Amino acid sequence: MNTKFVAPGCCGNPSRRVFLADCGLGFTGLALGAMLRRELQGAEPAVWTPPDGNPHFAPKAKRVIWLFMLGGVSHVDTFDPKPALNKYAGKNISETPYKDTLASPFVKDNVKEFVKGDHGIKLTLYPMQVGYKPYGQSGTNISDWWPHVGGCVDDIALVRSVWTTDNDHGAILQFHTGRHTFDGFQPTIGAWVHYGLGSLNENLPQFVVLGEPPGDCCGGVGTHGADYLGPEHSGVQLEVDPDNPLPFASPAPDTYQEEQQREFAFLKKLNDMRAVEYPKDAALRARIKSYELAFRMQMAVPEAVRFKDENEETKQLYGLDQENTRSFGEVCLAARRLSERGVRFVQVYHGKAGNAWDSHKDLQKNHSGLCASVDKPIAGLLKDLKQRGLLEDTVVVWATEFGRTPGGEGANGRDHHPFGFSVWMAGGGLKRGVVHGATDELGFHAVENRHYVTDVHATVLHQLGLDPRKLEVPGRKRLELDFGKPIQEIIA
Repeated sequence: MNTKFVAPGCCGNPSRRVFLADCGLGFTGLALGAMLRRELQGAEPAVWTPPDGNPHFAPKAKRVIWLFMLGGVSHVDTFDPKPALNKYAGKNISETPYKDTLASPFVKDNVKEFVKGDHGIKLTLYPMQVGYKPYGQSGTNISDWWPHVGGCVDDIALVRSVWTTDNDHGAILQFHTGRHTFDGFQPTIGAWVHYGLGSLNENLPQFVVLGEPPGDCCGGVGTHGADYLGPEHSGVQLEVDPDNPLPFASPAPDTYQEEQQREFAFLKKLNDMRAVEYPKDAALRARIKSYELAFRMQMAVPEAVRFKDENEETKQLYGLDQENTRSFGEVCLAARRLSERGVRFVQVYHGKAGNAWDSHKDLQKNHSGLCASVDKPIAGLLKDLKQRGLLEDTVVVWATEFGRTPGGEGANGRDHHPFGFSVWMAGGGLKRGVVHGATDELGFHAVENRHYVTDVHATVLHQLGLDPRKLEVPGRKRLELDFGKPIQEIIA
């Protein structure tokens, strides 16, 4: 058989190194050469050297669990109770001592348009839909819808002064990238962590997504994407189902493990050519690494989301014994198991693609049910991490894209509200039992220690030992706002 293999070399002739490798591996070398020629033809060369996986300074945390409630949680009915709303309920804001609220420097330039729009603020104040009380030694006021998380308040740093600019659900994308949806996709916070730090476990992806992401109208998979950092830094979606956690990456049901192992052994022979023929090809190395990780994941991921070795006490802690908390309890337990096995960033969505927390009407019914379904699992996650010694080096973030208006919408709901809302964090070297920042007495806008959403990003990156300015990619200009500033007041 006359087969001519032309490898890179002088005048199109193969180098001695490549020739010997081809002879040693026979058709293995020929197959790899053909495969690589097809795959790499027209491929863009790497234009920068990725970080070496080492933190820029001593980290206080190793990993992140990011809990995101889709749709917009009402801050004034949860983590920022406002008794003034009860006192002046039913009154137009102009009839209260807070009539000048709309003249805030933050909103005076755009609030007129905001109140005219289809999603405008209704200026008739709407009362709190639930009671509240102080929790813990810190005496932090939390609504009665969060008794379990309220019991953990002394481990939490609560930030009540977060703001953003998007008044629609594109704010979901903005919260994760720092950019308005009109700016298009950008790398997300999870992608920057994945890009900046090395692996803690070679058998699992470093950025995992649990729960159902938002719909395409709200950013879709872009809310855990990597954009120009490359798809290898995007979040990997997993199902909390040990029988099928990787529905698009599992072998066919009639494929035996031994058969698949032989296939990967053959591929390994092909990959051995890589170091000989393409020793400096970063793209090829990344591709081979992803293939190998996919195989290892088929073994490691089902074990990570299998709960049979968890005791009953732990299952009850997450609410797995109760119908209304079981589903999200399993997600939170999976987040803990993945984190302790070395996943750097676990992004958890709650609320499904329909943005379940979006309570334009029936807020009392909507929020009371949703809070009841997540309160115990989230508190269980905090308690479980703490008792296992994992909270010390794990940052837990609870967030939502914006708050909800102090004014009512229709008869029994609240509208979108980007001017001031709450986020809380715990663990990973953060202070415990503290409240930072404030909204005004109606919860209308942040008035004290205001923080744009990228300040949350910067705080997380800081605890992981990363300086976002040192993660810049040549040729990609980032805005000053993209970097954010660590919230030093909540860092221990």
